[in-house]
Amino acid sequence: MKLFGGPAASPGALAPGAGAGEKGLRAGALGLFSSVVLGISSTAPAYSLAATLGLIAAGVGLQTPVVIMLAFVPMLLIAHAYRELNATDADCGTTFTWATRAFGPRAGWMGGWGIIVADVLVMANLAEIAGIYGFRLVGADSLADDRLWTTVAGAVWIAVMTAICYLGIEISAAVQRWLLCIEVAVLLLFAVVALVKAYSADGPATAVHVSASWFDPTRIASPQAFTTGFLAAVFVYWGWDTAVAVNEETADTKRIPGRAAVMSTVLLLIVYTLVSTSAQAFAGVGSEGIGLGNAANSDDVLSGLGRSVFGGEGTGEFLTKLLIFMVLTSAAASTQTTILPVARTVFSMAAHKALPSRFARLHRRYLTPTWSTVGMGLASVGLLVVLTAVSHHVLADSIASVGLAIAFYYGLTGFACVWFYRRVLTRSRRDLLFKGVLPGIGGLIMLGLFCYAAFDVYAAPGYGATTVDLPVIGRTGGVTVMGLGALLIGALLMPFVTREHTATLRLQRRLLPRLLPPHPAVEHANRYVPADGRSGVGGDWFDVIPLSSSRVGLVVGDVLGSGLAAAATMGRLRTSVRVLSRLDLDPDDLLCRLDDAVRQDTEDPTRNRTEDPATGAVGVTCLYAVYDPVTGRCCLALAGHPQPTIVDPASGLVIHPELPVGPALGVDGPPYRSTELALPPGTLLALLTDGLIHTPDHAADEGRELLAGVLEPHRHSLEELCDRALETLLPGPVDDDAVLLLTRTRLLDREQVAEWELSAEPTSVSTARRLTSGQLRDWGLDELSFTTELIVSELVTNAVRYARGQVRIRLIRDRGLVCEVSDTGHTSPHLRHAATDEEGGRGLFIIAQVTRGWGTRYTTTGKTIWTEQDLPDGS
Repeated sequence: MKLFGGPAASPGALAPGAGAGEKGLRAGALGLFSSVVLGISSTAPAYSLAATLGLIAAGVGLQTPVVIMLAFVPMLLIAHAYRELNATDADCGTTFTWATRAFGPRAGWMGGWGIIVADVLVMANLAEIAGIYGFRLVGADSLADDRLWTTVAGAVWIAVMTAICYLGIEISAAVQRWLLCIEVAVLLLFAVVALVKAYSADGPATAVHVSASWFDPTRIASPQAFTTGFLAAVFVYWGWDTAVAVNEETADTKRIPGRAAVMSTVLLLIVYTLVSTSAQAFAGVGSEGIGLGNAANSDDVLSGLGRSVFGGEGTGEFLTKLLIFMVLTSAAASTQTTILPVARTVFSMAAHKALPSRFARLHRRYLTPTWSTVGMGLASVGLLVVLTAVSHHVLADSIASVGLAIAFYYGLTGFACVWFYRRVLTRSRRDLLFKGVLPGIGGLIMLGLFCYAAFDVYAAPGYGATTVDLPVIGRTGGVTVMGLGALLIGALLMPFVTREHTATLRLQRRLLPRLLPPHPAVEHANRYVPADGRSGVGGDWFDVIPLSSSRVGLVVGDVLGSGLAAAATMGRLRTSVRVLSRLDLDPDDLLCRLDDAVRQDTEDPTRNRTEDPATGAVGVTCLYAVYDPVTGRCCLALAGHPQPTIVDPASGLVIHPELPVGPALGVDGPPYRSTELALPPGTLLALLTDGLIHTPDHAADEGRELLAGVLEPHRHSLEELCDRALETLLPGPVDDDAVLLLTRTRLLDREQVAEWELSAEPTSVSTARRLTSGQLRDWGLDELSFTTELIVSELVTNAVRYARGQVRIRLIRDRGLVCEVSDTGHTSPHLRHAATDEEGGRGLFIIAQVTRGWGTRYTTTGKTIWTEQDLPDGS
């Protein structure tokens, strides 16, 4: 990809990660002041006042200041939602990321789409406004009225501002600091001069002294007048969320962006209230002359008032021109600061695989999004050209429809905050207020505004410049059609962009055990929490595997990465572990063989080398444990995996054993080592993945302490402990998959086990048969005496013939009857089909026919051949 030529023309690098702070943007580039500047300048204060003050005054008259103040309330509530969400997840995708984590990828996609729609539409309008005011500033009024030239000028403004954004966040912030300081200074000067002249003896005839009644909403003529004015006023605050959209490029990413968002709205309230009050005191709200209610001036109040306030000669003329220039730079600056959030939203969506990965590319030098910045600039230019070519009225109505997209994604953010933190709302009054009540009220207000605007105000055939005759519905305002139509396009695209996440989640849930059957060796319970990111579904898995001789295998693993590749790798590895466990391998041996499987998969020449590393499985951690309920001993081995947590059944002491940890599977390092622990019956063993204890809210060590606190009442049911663990460690949506497998050990009764040791002599065969039949008689299993004696006779005979030393026989009565014969030999017998003329070779074949299963297990002193038989009904 080549952009702007020069040495930077090499292809941009993909974002190294999808998580907050992992995308490669220039971290720490902005401070609190710069963030506030970006938040305020995005609202285009001068232009917003010029374009809406007249509309508000026409609707509510002298109560314009109080309506502007009331419109601040929902914005402040949503700003609090942004602050709280950013404190946990400082991702530049903002609404897209947070709604995905709270409600899933579909809601997240629609939130991101709402941002794209609003920003691209408003950029097209702001650029045209900047072009018009640029021509008026130099006296070229004929060009300002020419559609072609204003479109060309608008496209040039977008290109210039896109280039500034492309060259780095520091340059963008520096430009905005100068422009905003001058803009606010001129607005405050305008307000002061207007207010002074309103109270002077030679003030204009329209002047009205400020009254307390201006700030009394009960004096508004009617509810309809209030809602009309409120609807126009609320959107003059839109744009402050840019301060949060650049969070990954801000120092102290979890605090400063949220504070900047709240401060931006408060400062905007001060500026808007002061300017609107002063302008109203100077001009009044009349419908003639310079009155704010004059429809002829409604689209540009400040230009009309500038000459009256500052005068038309000398310094006054200069200030009047400067005020016009401020409206121009306000629109231009807002164009630039609107590119910043939409580019970063698209960048985050691409990093999370909601859009093509090309949009996740960064400039190697400037560390700014390349494709997303240029792409959104081109989209705005294209939209400006298309809408202007179709009709200037269509362009005007498309801008009015931006309010629906704004209300949609702001409201979604408010509700996402409430749902995101739903499990911690009762933790403190502050959490209830700032994470629940305020964002919830803000979301409800935005929902009400959306419905009222879309289905009442904007839908009226007389509203706006266009009307559409819809089937069934009839004549509908073009603003509603365009606003809802733009969101509908996103809904139609949604199934295509979320299908990978849906397929991955479905695949992963099918590969994971749906319901693990009970096992006599342990009581167990589990929880699996998938990641809530768009492509966050990864490869965490767990399993409880029945092994020979009533033992049980416990597995917890984590495939690093996310997406379909990680889920598919998880499925292969889970199957591999189950297959290898049938070989009765020690945990360290099993991990060695699993490591070979991972390496073979990585080195497979048919593997797609161009696979996006952000979604592929790039490593695997695993813990494998074998617990024996006969001896009460547990053998464990770890491959780069978090340590287990153990709770002693007698004292309730929570223990974090420091077991030797080998390298992650597929990674070079020292060999794996098994560790054997003696676990008394009733011991609580917690196996987990890193996503449970290492979250944005706490580090791994803190997570372990939280888990220890949950497990201290270890006598509670495992299901209850699992639920409490999730409530404590994962109160909200998660960035990484999390698995928790809790087991409580059991020990078989001594009466269930019989064991003898015999010498390796031929006479031991008959002794073994006699001891076996006697034990079965004591257990009431006479029905199995014949087959068991046959098994013991064959296995002991082989041990006497081919091994030396003592022969051990063990019978275990559990869910089945287990018969074990151990000797000092290391040669495993093989099942074969004997020819008709052979005298031997039929023993194991017969054993295989009369048992449910058999196998060989190697030990440090030799081997054990085991068989299992089903118990008779009623036993």
